[in-house]
Amino acid sequence: MDMFFAIATTAEGGGLLGGPVMLVFYLVLIGGLMYFMIIRPQKKQQRQQDELMNSLEIGDSVCTTGGFYGVVIDKVDENVVIVEFGNNKNCRIPMKKTAIVEVEKPYDPNKAANTSTTPEEPKKSLFAKKDKDELK
Repeated sequence: MDMFFAIATTAEGGGLLGGPVMLVFYLVLIGGLMYFMIIRPQKKQQRQQDELMNSLEIGDSVCTTGGFYGVVIDKVDENVVIVEFGNNKNCRIPMKKTAIVEVEKPYDPNKAANTSTTPEEPKKSLFAKKDKDELK
């Protein structure tokens, strides 16, 4: 009981366990945790969204926040694009770029041909000699 009283009076008196210095320390600690757990990931997500919007071009397939899939057919200005939905060519809706969640670039055979590697030779069997003998 005496030990508890000694700790409590030390905390009230501004000793090692309390006082304004510890209050400031806890506030800084909580602020740092808030930054690393909330603010920093949100900035990273915003940066990715900005890159996505800047890479948006005519012909890209997009998915909207409502879950609709369409194709960008025109850019009205830097914030608005016209998206065509479905097989019906008359369903064209202007929408803000911020309403677009995903972007998929169209397939480009020229780009795919440049990145392809030469085909590898077929691997030889470990039992190649045995395989040849069996064929005879």
